[in-house]
Amino acid sequence: MQQMLLTVRPSTDFEIPHSDGYQLYSSLLAIIRSSDPATSQHVHDSEISSVAVSGLSGRFGSGTRPGHKKINAGRTYQFHIGITDPNEIEIFRSLIQPLILEGMDIDLEAGSLRIEEVMSSTRTFEELMGEVSRYDGGVIEFTFMSPACIQYGNSSVTEMFPHRTAVFNSLLSKWNHVCPEEFKMSVSRDEFARYLAEKPDAKSYDTHSVMVNTVHDAKRGHPRPIFKQGFTGRCAYRFVRDAPQDVRNAVVALAMFAEYSGVGSSVGRGCGWVRVKMGAEGARKR
Repeated sequence: MQQMLLTVRPSTDFEIPHSDGYQLYSSLLAIIRSSDPATSQHVHDSEISSVAVSGLSGRFGSGTRPGHKKINAGRTYQFHIGITDPNEIEIFRSLIQPLILEGMDIDLEAGSLRIEEVMSSTRTFEELMGEVSRYDGGVIEFTFMSPACIQYGNSSVTEMFPHRTAVFNSLLSKWNHVCPEEFKMSVSRDEFARYLAEKPDAKSYDTHSVMVNTVHDAKRGHPRPIFKQGFTGRCAYRFVRDAPQDVRNAVVALAMFAEYSGVGSSVGRGCGWVRVKMGAEGARKR
């Protein structure tokens, strides 16, 4: 598993959509395509890609067009990339070379972003599982940095609250999709519900409608945006007193994994970016 936190500066002042993750994803896919066409096609075609790309975070100005915000050349912005599948290491390499070694800009529709700093980290599943015992499993705090869009099963119903079963079942599905066979987990929804309690921060909680794709509307003859609904904010998850150790270990592992995988759907298009704090430190008041 690998993740990068990139600090970028706009070349000029320009406007981007409030849902900027889709543009950012498209630009990064073009960079991968220029470096490794086969890898680019794999990412584009994969139904459950292991690549998570957040939207931009930072201070934005008001846009002149509806649904847009302004980014400023005098400010820096950050975004996060996570890759969880060990078999997709080439994705990481296909981004690193042009972005860092060749100094390639990230071209959006109205302007470009220049890389100023990259912080990266790598962790194997074996290393992650080895770290689980370091945490007492008391409190785990998630900060949902970009909208987490979690659909229930195969339905069209979207979770609009950081409910413990929705969040951790989403992570469990992602984990089992990419982890080595010996690390697969079988925690049930009932166990997440029975042994965890959530405490969201009402002041930070918000809901969003995010554009994640466009499709051609044959009737109207032009592209039509696809939106998904989700939530942002902070939420602390606490184990109940009689939570079994295997459930505690699984939840802690999934929480650490979340920073690489993101939570929910459309994580490659700006959704589901989270930061996680573990143990007593994660529960401290701000």
